[in-house]
Amino acid sequence: MSSILTNIGAMVALQSLKSINSGLLKTQNEISTGKSVSNAKDNSAIWAISKVMESDVQGFKAIASSLSLGESTVAVARQAAETVTDLLTKMKDKIVASQEANVDRDKIQADITALRDQIGSVVGAAQFNGLNLLSNNKTTSTYTAAGRVDDTGVVNVLSSIDRSGKSVKSSDIAVNKQDLSTKVGTKGALVLAATAMTAAGTATANGAASATYTINGETTTLGRTKAVMAGDSYAFQMTIFDNAGNGTPFALAAATKQEALYVAKDGDTTADVAKGMAEMMQFRLAEQGLENSYSVSVDGNKVSVTNNTATAMVAAAVGNLDMDAGGATSGGLHALSEFDVTTGKGASAALVGIESLIQTAVDSAASFGSVAGRIETQAKFVSGLTDALKAGIGTLVDANMEEASAKLQALQVQQQLGVQSLSIANQAPQSILSLFR
Repeated sequence: MSSILTNIGAMVALQSLKSINSGLLKTQNEISTGKSVSNAKDNSAIWAISKVMESDVQGFKAIASSLSLGESTVAVARQAAETVTDLLTKMKDKIVASQEANVDRDKIQADITALRDQIGSVVGAAQFNGLNLLSNNKTTSTYTAAGRVDDTGVVNVLSSIDRSGKSVKSSDIAVNKQDLSTKVGTKGALVLAATAMTAAGTATANGAASATYTINGETTTLGRTKAVMAGDSYAFQMTIFDNAGNGTPFALAAATKQEALYVAKDGDTTADVAKGMAEMMQFRLAEQGLENSYSVSVDGNKVSVTNNTATAMVAAAVGNLDMDAGGATSGGLHALSEFDVTTGKGASAALVGIESLIQTAVDSAASFGSVAGRIETQAKFVSGLTDALKAGIGTLVDANMEEASAKLQALQVQQQLGVQSLSIANQAPQSILSLFR
């Protein structure tokens, strides 16, 4: 049946042409934008996934910048720590030379002082963007019942963002600050009625004696629940020891040096305090030529002293060590300020003290080297991960240009044929006129 009101062929041809034009428009958009999914309308699920991944890529770009800053900061600190180690090694050469009696110890002391000042200059200059990882001289720390409020002994370098479902959290690489300054700590005001150290001395049949001192940094003061805080000073009265056999307590030349003083830095533990106290006790003993008369050892937070002579020590009574708060913290190389090789005993004491200071500098450099390696590895990982994410996003949304090119040519041919088909369908009703001639 033919109808002049309804042209079925034209309707079919028109719908076909519309579909071809729609496909042609989509293909042209893919070619112009380079994406098969350029907006949520194209494919809402894929578009949503790609946008989340794109936000992660931007986050990792910020992380890469953070890692670069952290890497540079740690590199400066590591280089400075290595330089300090070299300077301390040179200082040891001078101290060893001072052990000989027939030398000019005054000139050697001048060289040691110059090296100490140079170490101070190196440590002071070892900062990057205002942050110095070799200076940890915070005077006090604040604690609550939940723990430390401010911890300047640790610097966190942003290293990653970890996505789990819809939640995201950041990860850090902790960089422990070291302290290679020569600053000498000072005692604060006494805040404890009880002692921070207890001791028990036992004498054997031949009169030798030993004692173990336990560092106890816990306090009952409200809010202070941690073992040690910056500014807590520990002072051990060295006069409780006999003078190696003559029965009289040794007296140091300066009254201020009659104790082994250690003032805790931010982040110190009771074990750190014990180590620092033992080193100062050994140094004080060496100042009096008693380094062979007494042995000082450390086990965790316990400091043990053994008399190597046949003479008993003065009774080590409870109360021989005070723990104060609010003092000025000690630098990691604070003992350098007390090195004096102008005397034989002073030279011996300096030789005892320099070993632990060199080890402190070596440990600091090694710590920074380890962290630097970790940051470098993380930076490489973040770079590779960013590239992988970008590739993944491209796989999801980028257009296949070869396929788009082929499709474009096919659609253009189909469009031309569709136009011809519609033209033929529109001419069909004209044949009805012949029926009425």
